[in-house]
Amino acid sequence: MVHAVMAWARAVVVGTVVLGVAGCGGNGEQETVVPDAREAGPPRVALVMKSLANEFFATMAAAAETHQASHAEDYELIVNGIKDERDLARQVAIVEEMVAAGVDAIVIAPADSKALVPVLRRAHDQGVVVVNIDNRLDAGVLAEERVAIPFVGPDNRAGARAVAEQLTRSLQAGDSVAILEGIQTSFNAAQRKLGFEDALNAAGLAIVDSQSAQWEMSQANTVAASMLSEHPEIKAILAANDSMALGAVAAVKAAGRGGKVPVVGFDNITAIQAAIAEGDVLATADQHGDQLAVYGIETALGILEHPETQVADRETPVDLVTAETLASP
Repeated sequence: MVHAVMAWARAVVVGTVVLGVAGCGGNGEQETVVPDAREAGPPRVALVMKSLANEFFATMAAAAETHQASHAEDYELIVNGIKDERDLARQVAIVEEMVAAGVDAIVIAPADSKALVPVLRRAHDQGVVVVNIDNRLDAGVLAEERVAIPFVGPDNRAGARAVAEQLTRSLQAGDSVAILEGIQTSFNAAQRKLGFEDALNAAGLAIVDSQSAQWEMSQANTVAASMLSEHPEIKAILAANDSMALGAVAAVKAAGRGGKVPVVGFDNITAIQAAIAEGDVLATADQHGDQLAVYGIETALGILEHPETQVADRETPVDLVTAETLASP
């Protein structure tokens, strides 16, 4: 299929770097998968992730590998991730390494909506197809760099609003709530905060504190503990991803308020499903992370096969997850 168009692509390499929860170098340090120089064969797609220590992105990478294994004649896959969500310099370096190695396409979940645009523009200028997944690149910076990069992903604001609306049903107007934000320069973090605010303001709830916990569980635990101490009137915590929601749950229990301060999240990782079933978390949003990279890869392959076609953004599903939906067949 696509390899007829891109016959100069590399012949072999499917690599994965999974940090923390799913493997790494023997000393625990990050190893970057770098493909060999171009040879004849199917096109090579580089999937550049955020932290693969985060279950959401590890699941996304695993699903991409499964997809490639069933389409081995169509493309080859190289998967790389960064050590943590804030390692922007390393993610930029990975993009540069993939371009230098001659990949045909890069599908990227950028750790920052602005900082990654210049290097992706350079990749685009060198003939590499670039597809943006998960966290939308900043429209203003894209315009400044004069590059069009399609976005494949969900409406984060709508998903967060649905989660917050579920929460408001268990609260009363005037109740105090707190928000744990993601990295504030990330588009999806900003959209999720806006979605939370849409529902909370409509229900007449008071947002007494809103801070970034950088998408990280441990940092969320620390921030949530401080919030609960400073604002004992807090009746609920809204976390912009499930890792932070789990950190908030631990803080709530440590404060002796387990079961009394509902928590919501976003992503529908495995651990959050157990927390929902146990009543520690009220709801989350499923943006089908197991398929998100696949959607991006399919978009990239389509562009490689039909480079003359104008490519539009692709909105992917996002669904509310509660104890009721988990229990339903």
